[in-house]
Amino acid sequence: MKNSDTRKRGVLSLIAALAVSGCGTAQADGIDGTDSEEFVRIINVEVSRVETEKFVEEIRLTAAAVANQDVMVSAEESGVIREIFVDKGAQVESGTPLAKIDDRILTAQVEQARAVAELAGQTWERRKRLWEEDRIGSEITYLEARFGAEQSMAALKGLEERLARTTIRAPFSGVWDERHVEIGSMVTPGQSVGRLIDLDPVRVVAGVPERYVPDVRVGAEVTLGFDVFAGERFTAPIRYVGSSVNPRNRTFPIEVMVPNPSRRIKPEMVANMAVTRQEVEEAIVVPQDVLVRVEDGYVVFVIAERSEGTVAEVRSITLGPTRRNLVVIESGIAPGEQLIVVGQKSVADGDRVNIVGGRQ
Repeated sequence: MKNSDTRKRGVLSLIAALAVSGCGTAQADGIDGTDSEEFVRIINVEVSRVETEKFVEEIRLTAAAVANQDVMVSAEESGVIREIFVDKGAQVESGTPLAKIDDRILTAQVEQARAVAELAGQTWERRKRLWEEDRIGSEITYLEARFGAEQSMAALKGLEERLARTTIRAPFSGVWDERHVEIGSMVTPGQSVGRLIDLDPVRVVAGVPERYVPDVRVGAEVTLGFDVFAGERFTAPIRYVGSSVNPRNRTFPIEVMVPNPSRRIKPEMVANMAVTRQEVEEAIVVPQDVLVRVEDGYVVFVIAERSEGTVAEVRSITLGPTRRNLVVIESGIAPGEQLIVVGQKSVADGDRVNIVGGRQ
């Protein structure tokens, strides 16, 4: 009997303990549900106040420098080079003697032609005086004497010109960049004796895609930069615009002239060219990074004050011209508004925000 009573009392104690435990759990869940608060997300952002400025849209091109004049100077007479007056690399003026061809044979021919011309001239003067004043002789003799004098003089001038061409001269001012002959070299008419380059000014040429045909004109300003001259910029107007489009790459050529007194710019150097396409005086200009891509275009977020506090407000925008990483916003925002420039990709319309930096 005692063992049976003991077992009954143990079972009753276990049931009581389980009941108390269950009541305690239910009470705890009810407190958590009553005391819990609604979670509000606040996003930190940086802003920039919208202002207007002058915006210049540019066409970015790769260009190359070309010598203003670059020719192979050729001999005009046959003969052996007897003298060289200028070594390569020297700066020469127009007309400067560069080399001399042996002229002994031509000199003798000129002296002979001069003697013949003098005799023909004197004969003509006498025939002329006798015929015109005294009517002595015949008209045909008179005409033969006249034509003989003129022919002799023309032959003399031709030989004198050939003699002058035995001295090879610079056709323009520039740098005698290459020399192709030495003393004793035999040359013939048309054979190159050296290369003459004019580098001041220097021409810079580029090919413009055909879609920009309406925007590029003679006189438009161009900005140039050479990688080897870091940070240095050159400006010049367009002096030539091609009249046809290259069918292979669908571009048309343009050309500018850049002063180069120190001859630092060398032919075939590569330049970065920017051609002014259009100018907007009072434009809202923003970095392209602040734009958020959506299905039907782009949007931006601005700061708005509402009853619940400071929030992000979405704006649909219309984009205008671009330059590098900048873009003009033609509609959608106004000067004076605060544009979200950091954190814009993390917010949605109406989200609470906290301004932590930027230009307000």
